[in-house]
Amino acid sequence: MFPLPQKESRAPATCLGSATTQDVVSSYQDGLGRESPGKPDQKLPGLYGVGDPVSKFSSDSSCLSSRGRVIKWFWDSAEEGYRTYHMDEYDEVKNPDGIINLGTSENKLCFDLLSRRLSQSDMLRVEPSLLQYPDWRGHPFLREEVAKFLSYYCKSPAPLKPENVVVLNGCASLFSALATVLCEAGEAFLIPTPYYGAITQHVYLYGNVRLAYVYLDSEVTGLDSCPFQLTVEKLELALQGATSEGAKVKGLILINPQNPLGNVYSPEELQGFLGFAERHKLHVIVDEVYMLSVFEESLGYHSVLGLERLPDPQRTHVMWATSKDFGMSGLRFGTLYTENQEVATAVASLCRYHGLSGLLQSQMAQLLRDRDWINQVYLPENHSRLKAAHTYVSEELQALGVPFLRGGAGFFLWVDLRKFLRQGTFEEELLLWRRLLESKVLLSFGKAFECKEPGWFRLIFSDKTHRLRLGMQRLRQVLESKSQETEDVPPPTTPRTPVSSADEVAFAWFFRGNALLSSSG
Repeated sequence: MFPLPQKESRAPATCLGSATTQDVVSSYQDGLGRESPGKPDQKLPGLYGVGDPVSKFSSDSSCLSSRGRVIKWFWDSAEEGYRTYHMDEYDEVKNPDGIINLGTSENKLCFDLLSRRLSQSDMLRVEPSLLQYPDWRGHPFLREEVAKFLSYYCKSPAPLKPENVVVLNGCASLFSALATVLCEAGEAFLIPTPYYGAITQHVYLYGNVRLAYVYLDSEVTGLDSCPFQLTVEKLELALQGATSEGAKVKGLILINPQNPLGNVYSPEELQGFLGFAERHKLHVIVDEVYMLSVFEESLGYHSVLGLERLPDPQRTHVMWATSKDFGMSGLRFGTLYTENQEVATAVASLCRYHGLSGLLQSQMAQLLRDRDWINQVYLPENHSRLKAAHTYVSEELQALGVPFLRGGAGFFLWVDLRKFLRQGTFEEELLLWRRLLESKVLLSFGKAFECKEPGWFRLIFSDKTHRLRLGMQRLRQVLESKSQETEDVPPPTTPRTPVSSADEVAFAWFFRGNALLSSSG
């Protein structure tokens, strides 16, 4: 066992999405009524910085509006790997040399269970009311089942109420709707990094809402007990830094279990974060989309809805969906639970653009009420398969001498490939990602999650064994080649933050652990 490296405590940086782009972008933002933030007289070094989600925007399209050009630019710039994958998707028979996708967070392990359940007769119900316009919040029968489902699995101290439930076509729509109804254009949400990067688009494209980043470090500093640890102190410093830049922060976004780190927050941590938000009158959006995908029992997952007391119920908004926990990302079902009826009504008004068909609502209600199948068939088998896939990929990474955060929730490992970058830059990170893609394996690079340290990648393990093995084989070939290349050049002049001696030990960090695990190879 080896102790985690300790360093002198330092304040985390924050990065605020700026509203100072030029030409088309400023025209778009001005049209939405953006306020220009004032600049502080003096910055606190190392505390915060300014970024911009469209800082590299360029477009020569003359047939789109300014907003349309920004929206198109997001698609063009952010979807390169996904589009490439779909043009050359691996198929065991039709395209065995195609791309293995270890970058998109989907659970592909339980189609057999889901197909059998979704083919049963109770899923084929058709009634006139299901073919007509529903209450935009969702059919009452579905909202009742959602409330019962969340009460049971979130272990709420009192039954949750159907009138506090709104259903939409996925969490992306929920983020967009909440950002639009909670913030004025140009205002911001605090969000710890690394985080699921698509949230940037979800809150920006419709509402022109920005994100103020709370940068977390892989180094264990001060009172931290694990890498990338969020604390109330870091939130306070980030809010101070963003406010000093002239930003108006309206809320905090928490992802629990966390994507891409794969860890969970304790009840004490959640109460601390919610208390911080209450003191500053901030809304809190809690994304719990992986709450039933915690396969390590020792993590002891706790939902915000299971807390004995919410510091500010009117500003606490919880979302969940079937996309991850039930491996149904293509069905597009998401739900919001909020005690704030003004927020629920405003979001429901947008459901006419993001609603669900009546037939799908009926299917989801049937699925959510089938507690016997969920508890006795689906969840035990899903957790078993997730754990087996996680173990396989973990062992492969250890054999390669690659450090990673062990996690225990979700479908991903947060993998440290910094030693394969010659100079430790984001440009090299992107080059390594493209080299992996050229070698027909798709991962997600850290910059997409706003990680402040170049060289971290998210690797998805929730796939079938034959695809995982082939994907890991291709990854191994690239990393072994890169390792040889880095040995042939002198070390970078600017030292990177060390994690361990890479030629002596590979390790996995446990979320609550205090030790490094020695590698088997």
